[in-house]
Amino acid sequence: MAYHECEFCTFFVSDEESGEEYCSVNFDEDDLARFLSNPSDSCPYFRSDDEYEIVKHQN
Repeated sequence: MAYHECEFCTFFVSDEESGEEYCSVNFDEDDLARFLSNPSDSCPYFRSDDEYEIVKHQN
């Protein structure tokens, strides 16, 4: 599985006012522990924020 960069995910939030960046997915405790214990796995919640990639799948 390919590792996805959070910056390219729909759920990645960058608050320009506070300068904070975070994932807006509400992980439950087990999911978060699993994700943090093996960060090289791809995120099960990753959804591309690239509109062109989304359109390619619709054709």
